[in-house]
Amino acid sequence: MAPPPALYSGTSTLALVARASAFTFGAVYGTMKLKFLKMKANSPKKSETAAHH
Repeated sequence: MAPPPALYSGTSTLALVARASAFTFGAVYGTMKLKFLKMKANSPKKSETAAHH
């Protein structure tokens, strides 16, 4: 009987779940960061007036 796949062999369920979770987290984080940067770039006047008050 073959031994169970190692943690980082890429064939174990845990490795697949970890990789999928990391990818999902990266995608969500990247999307949120892009939205934030776009909002910040689209409203420079608002942030300037807020800084003065």
